[in-house]
Amino acid sequence: MNKSKTVSSNPSVISDFKEITKMRLALSVVFSSLAGYLLGVDIISYSELILLAFGGYFMVGASNAFNQIIEKDLDALMDRTKNRPVAAGRMSVTTAFIIASIFTVLGIIILYSINKQTAMFGAISIFIYTCVYTPLKTLTPISVFVGAIPGAIPFMLGWVAATDNFGIEPGTLFALQFFWQFPHFWAIGWFLYEDYKKGGFFMLPTGKQDKGTAVQVIMYTIWTLIVSIIPVFGFTGRLELSIVAAVIVFGLGLWMLYYAIRLFKIMTEKAARQLMLVSVSYISLVQIVYVIDKFIR
Repeated sequence: MNKSKTVSSNPSVISDFKEITKMRLALSVVFSSLAGYLLGVDIISYSELILLAFGGYFMVGASNAFNQIIEKDLDALMDRTKNRPVAAGRMSVTTAFIIASIFTVLGIIILYSINKQTAMFGAISIFIYTCVYTPLKTLTPISVFVGAIPGAIPFMLGWVAATDNFGIEPGTLFALQFFWQFPHFWAIGWFLYEDYKKGGFFMLPTGKQDKGTAVQVIMYTIWTLIVSIIPVFGFTGRLELSIVAAVIVFGLGLWMLYYAIRLFKIMTEKAARQLMLVSVSYISLVQIVYVIDKFIR
C-alpha cells in the first residue's frame, strides 16, 4: 500500500515526459494524420508514414509542452492538472522549454522533409495553439473556436503530406474534425466545469452548464454529421465515400447525436462524460470507415 502511494506521488522521468507531451493525445493526433495520409495517397510510402507519425507527434508534443509552461500556475489550481510535471514543480520551466523547443524544430524539419506545405501547416498549428488558443482560454469561450483550428489540422495534414496539395479534399477533412471538436470539448468543459472554474477557464459557450450550451452541442453535432457524409455526393474531388460507408458514417453520427440530445434532456456531468467518450470513439471510427472504404471500393 505504501509502495503504491510512493509511486503515484513520485512519478518517473518517463511518466513526466509522457505527461509534458500528452502522449495519449499526441498518439490520437498521429492516428488522424495517418488516416488522412492513407486517404490521399496513391501508392503508400512507409518511410513517409513513419516521418508523418514522428513529425506529428513532435508537433503536438511541442504545443502541449509550451501550453503547460504558460499555464503552470493555473494548472496547479485544478485537480485534473495539479500533478503535471511543471505545475507540481518536478520539472523546471527551463527543462520544459528545451523539450518544447527541440520538439518544435524536429517536428518542422521532419514535416518539411515530406513537403513544404506539411511543414507550414504544422508550424501554423503550433503557433495558434500556443500563442492564440492558450492565452484566450482564461478570457473568452471563443478560445474553443480558436483551439478547434489546430485541432482540426492533423486529419487534413495527412492528405497534404500525401499529395503536397491543399484543396477541397483536405478542406473537407479539416471541416469534419473542426465541427466535431465543439461537442467533444464542450462535453469535457461540462463535466469538468467546477475544476476549470478554479483555474479561471471559460470553456462553455454560455459560460454555464445550461440549456443554451446543450443546444449548441446538438447543433455542432448535426454539422459534424452533415459534413461527414458530404463525400458521398461526389463533389469533394478525390475524396469519395460509397453509399454503404456513408450509411455507416451517418449511423455513427446519429449515435453521437443521441448522446448530445441526452445531455440536453438530463443535463448531468455523467451525461457529458458519456458524450465525450462517445465522441472520441466516433471520430476514430469515422476515420477508419473512410480509409477502409477507399481501399475496398
